[in-house]
Amino acid sequence: MSLFFTPRLVTGTDISVVPFALDGSVFGWASGATETAGTLDLFTAAGGNLVTTADHYAAGRSEIMIGSWLRTLPDRSKAVIATKIGRHPDAPGLSPRSVVRAVESSLNRLQTDYIDFITLDGEDPTTPIADTLEAIDMLRRAGKVRYLAASGFSAARIAEINDMAASAAYPSFHAVSVPYNLMQRSEYERDLAPMLAPRKVSVIARLPLASGFLTGAFRTKDHPALSPMFAEAEAHVGRRGSKVLDALEAIAAEHLEPLGRVALAWVLSKPGIVASAVRAKDATQLSELLGDDDMVLSRHHLVALDRASG
Repeated sequence: MSLFFTPRLVTGTDISVVPFALDGSVFGWASGATETAGTLDLFTAAGGNLVTTADHYAAGRSEIMIGSWLRTLPDRSKAVIATKIGRHPDAPGLSPRSVVRAVESSLNRLQTDYIDFITLDGEDPTTPIADTLEAIDMLRRAGKVRYLAASGFSAARIAEINDMAASAAYPSFHAVSVPYNLMQRSEYERDLAPMLAPRKVSVIARLPLASGFLTGAFRTKDHPALSPMFAEAEAHVGRRGSKVLDALEAIAAEHLEPLGRVALAWVLSKPGIVASAVRAKDATQLSELLGDDDMVLSRHHLVALDRASG
């Protein structure tokens, strides 16, 4: 069974996503229109279907480029689009007015009639969450959004909101987007997983390559990131980072695979992870991560990576 491309059901929905997902945060910034279209075409040709983005990425250009590509698909239902709202300057926060404006604007940029997962991008302390959920419910009943997801919410808050949603027939969180990789484990493993697993909330892992660090391109700070988007990789340079890279390199050498594919396979091997969204600025970068064959790690390799990154 393919680790990267066997679809996984997002619990509580009728949507199955391919675990190898695409992070659209580079579109419109590190990637131009031609590069973005080429990356998305290769992604779907390989069997992928989940593309994540946000209304504020590249001031909306990420959604615009994804939308131009969506129009070329013979069947829109073959793609699963997740976009975040709450941080665009034209629709800040999660008030009902901002939510409706943000969704309508995203639909226009994406050139689609509906969004599969609308993701609340962090809490809005100025708006009661019940007001936000009522707006989402109205959009859901209108067929403009299908399901609700969260990003930047604490485990306790997700649990509280889902409990309230169940009692009041509001939309609940079916998926949570969280950074998760060999260098960033605690937020998911310590805080979120213990709460999400029993509640059957699926997880979409962001930054599986730790902003590029786990590709091995940033072993020292003498090799600065080529883009500000990958500058966070430099924060991982040090003793622990080197230990993780050494473990990755040993396993990659056994499999004759790039480090990035090993790091991604580790993420997708973890319980509760329904998909992991990778950044690729062009088809060449994506092709390296896709590889020619599936990438499955043995229990021995998983334990070695757990120890190196623990």
